[in-house]
Amino acid sequence: MAFADLFSGVAGRLFGAAAPPDADQAIVEQTIEAIVDAVDPRIRSDRHYRRALEPGVRRTIAHMRGIAQRLPAPIVLSPESWQREPLVKACFARPEDVRALLGRSRELYRFFDANPACAEGHALLGARREERSVLAPALIDGQLRRDVAQVSVSFDRQRLFALAADAAACRREVGAGLFRRLAALAVERSLGTERRVKDLEERKGILATRLRMLQLRRDGIQRAFEDEAEDPAVEIARLESALQGTLDEFIAEKASLKTLEGIIDGVRAIFEAPDRQLAIETVELRLSGTGMRLETGSSEAAIELQLQELRLGEAVRGVIAFVRCARADLPPRDDAIRRAERSL
Repeated sequence: MAFADLFSGVAGRLFGAAAPPDADQAIVEQTIEAIVDAVDPRIRSDRHYRRALEPGVRRTIAHMRGIAQRLPAPIVLSPESWQREPLVKACFARPEDVRALLGRSRELYRFFDANPACAEGHALLGARREERSVLAPALIDGQLRRDVAQVSVSFDRQRLFALAADAAACRREVGAGLFRRLAALAVERSLGTERRVKDLEERKGILATRLRMLQLRRDGIQRAFEDEAEDPAVEIARLESALQGTLDEFIAEKASLKTLEGIIDGVRAIFEAPDRQLAIETVELRLSGTGMRLETGSSEAAIELQLQELRLGEAVRGVIAFVRCARADLPPRDDAIRRAERSL
């Protein structure tokens, strides 16, 4: 099965509208086999691999179901919806910016080309939220004051993902993508072990060379070092200790790399703690018309937002929303907006 198709069946059951309340054994086994296919099919050579992976898989399934329950309902993404959809208005400065996003989305054009009967496509909109401290005019007790310390909230890097013909299929693809993310991390962990082995091997060689040089110096063979004040025996002892420590690490990492047990342990480390890699959080905001964060007691007209932010690992975080995009809102391929985007 192609990597892109892995986890689709599992995600369909967990992220669909009629997902069962518990992780039954069929889902667990299906997920385990998809993980093994994605990470390393050699895992099946260990006759106890299912038993080793099952606790983490059950934990991941429960975590994914929690994420699925918090995913937002679809909204319309169009230049016209900019006026009535608070999230669209917050993420885009002008209605024309919505049209520009639709026009530069290659995924959206490919979807409509492949589905000529579809008048509408469903997608996941992702955007990065950024907050900055600024000095700007603000209404304080009914008076306009300049250079007031405020927090400016903006959104950028908008992009459409997981194009599908209906909401259920879009949710399923998002869920499958999250599972693939965890599997990719398990693969990266294995590759990281390989890189670590190579680094340790190189370090071991360097330390051994330096140790040999100092031993020669100590034995009076390398006279070039005789005039140095430092006693080579001290450095030799330090290098011998460092070399032994590196050798121990090298042996442990290489053993982990070569054994199925080490590969399985790497998979378990990812799937037994899915919350470290994937999480969804609700962020409530009140924004002014100029994008400034407003406090709860402010009387200024506000855009009320309840955002869902998806966290991937430690570094990647973005606002997500399921959206519906009409074919009629897609600019022609030779539209000036798309030409301008390509020239940037």
